[in-house]
Amino acid sequence: MTTQDLWEETYGAVTVNKVRSGLTMLGIVIGIASVIALIAVGQGSQASVQANINSLGANLIMIMPGASRSFGTTVRGAAGSSETLTPDDANAIAAQVANVAAVAQEVQGRYQVVYGANNTNTTVLGTTPAYEQVRNVSVADGNWFTGADVTDSNLVAVIGPTVLQDLFAPNANASATPAMAIGQTIKVNGQLFTVIGVTVSKGGSGFNNQDDMIYVPLSAAQHYLLGSTSYLTEVDVEASTQQAMTQVQNDITNLLLERHGITDPTQADFNILNQASIVSAASSVTGTFTTLLAAIAAISLLVGGIGIMNMMLTTVTERTREIGLRKAIGAKKQDITLQFLAESVVLTFGGGVVGVVIGWLAATAISAVTGITTIISVPYILLAFCVSAGIGILFGYYPARRAAGLNPIEALRYE
Repeated sequence: MTTQDLWEETYGAVTVNKVRSGLTMLGIVIGIASVIALIAVGQGSQASVQANINSLGANLIMIMPGASRSFGTTVRGAAGSSETLTPDDANAIAAQVANVAAVAQEVQGRYQVVYGANNTNTTVLGTTPAYEQVRNVSVADGNWFTGADVTDSNLVAVIGPTVLQDLFAPNANASATPAMAIGQTIKVNGQLFTVIGVTVSKGGSGFNNQDDMIYVPLSAAQHYLLGSTSYLTEVDVEASTQQAMTQVQNDITNLLLERHGITDPTQADFNILNQASIVSAASSVTGTFTTLLAAIAAISLLVGGIGIMNMMLTTVTERTREIGLRKAIGAKKQDITLQFLAESVVLTFGGGVVGVVIGWLAATAISAVTGITTIISVPYILLAFCVSAGIGILFGYYPARRAAGLNPIEALRYE
């Protein structure tokens, strides 16, 4: 049997009953489309999480007071809530730890902020000028506060885009511009601050949304909002290079243990988070989530493959006399096997093509309608083609072998 004969026979067999062939392909179409769309959502979510973490700063190491809280154990206060980290600790890190590019000290709290008739409840962060570099914050309009502002406890503030909109928008349907805010006075927990800048939007949501935040000089926050200059809620350290992050983290750990008089590292009264470790952990979680989604979607591929086998077995029964006639005039078992296997592969491969198109469109639609980032990966599309062809071979082989094994005499007698 020539290749052209095989193609003509396969095309005729598949198209003779278009409705049945279409319904058989449907399972493959749904399976492939689901796998591609869900993997696109999973990979997009993974990339989004990584981008959000990386937007916090480059080569970032975060130090918080209080020991880490581990499952099933009780410690002396949750990380970030204890008063065990001091400005002197931050100064020691800057002075004594090698490969440190910058150190930013932080205190923070949530306060009611008022401007005219508008108000919002948001995070107010007292920090130093180095925070702009360490946390990769950029000012869109106006200026960041200076070291002199910290020294003199000047009541100045840099606000995020969300705060700008909440406080300065004329109404709910209008947008506020930085020009409306810069130079204006806002009331933070009853204390007046002058707005000197508006940050570039980073996106995000929840309590850690960097757009929904007000930045003020560290000393101003300590004196006028917290009433204490003794403790910090966080110290952020930027390592000079990514390769130096492990060394910097180890040196900071040893330095703080020594300064706090702690000999057992498991009893440390501070907690250090490495940005690279956070990215790795988040990537692992989202990667597992993506794999789970793909595995769930792949179940429909199995169902589609069973549908292909069912149809091909039915086709073998319906064409028993045809098979007997072909074998009677000289067709070999290999020819019969190849013919039915080709029909199975065409159905699954055709379903795979349609499924890829629908999956691509579905991923694009999900991104456009919901705003969820989706990433359509070419390797996964190629894998989808291979899977669809593999299913055709796997589930079409048994019916093809059954057809090839029919006795021609018995087949010709079949009614």
